[in-house]
Amino acid sequence: MKTPIKKFPLTKLEQKKYVISTNKDYEILSKVKHLEILNISKQDKSLVLLIKTQLESDWRKYLIQALNQLLRKYS
Repeated sequence: MKTPIKKFPLTKLEQKKYVISTNKDYEILSKVKHLEILNISKQDKSLVLLIKTQLESDWRKYLIQALNQLLRKYS
């Protein structure tokens, strides 16, 4: 059995912006925060941002935006 990850306090903005209700949500946010402080490529930053938006209640909006960008790029 997997032990739950250690939960950490969320900022007021994070509490308001994200739906953090499971251990997996905490794990995602923890890894995103870690990646945000690293020197990663612009493309990887975009991916991290998209992943972070998946914690929001209206996550589909960001997927549609990303898909629209790809359609513009390749159309």
